[in-house]
Amino acid sequence: MSLRTVSWVVLALVGALVLLGALASAGLAYRGDFPIGGVSIADVASGREAVLLGLRGARGTAAAWAAAWAVLFLAVVFGPYRRGDVATWWGILASVLVLGAVAGARVVFTSAKAGTGEPLVLLVVVLIALLLDVRRLTGTR
Repeated sequence: MSLRTVSWVVLALVGALVLLGALASAGLAYRGDFPIGGVSIADVASGREAVLLGLRGARGTAAAWAAAWAVLFLAVVFGPYRRGDVATWWGILASVLVLGAVAGARVVFTSAKAGTGEPLVLLVVVLIALLLDVRRLTGTR
């Protein structure tokens, strides 16, 4: 198996796992109970239905964006990236760097580290997968 194949397979796994995680997060947002800072949303809302709906809506919106990104990511990986398109290598790199920057900004501006682990793992795995196929940039196989 070539490094190019390993690269797109790893990226496909990343996209599939992000999609599954996003759908699970949406399920929690709309039907479950999830913590915010270690406190359940029911306790945070303290009987205020508007607050509870706002918290569910915020998580649901984040899950929707994650699912949409994952589907687009998979379409790129299974289509032009798998065929060897160079621009998709750079596009995937840009998207994961933006994810890392926005997640890192949380620590810089709020000192809150909670929730930064997942984006960091995603950043590292995608960077490794891209580096497996860095020869694509020179046009050699």
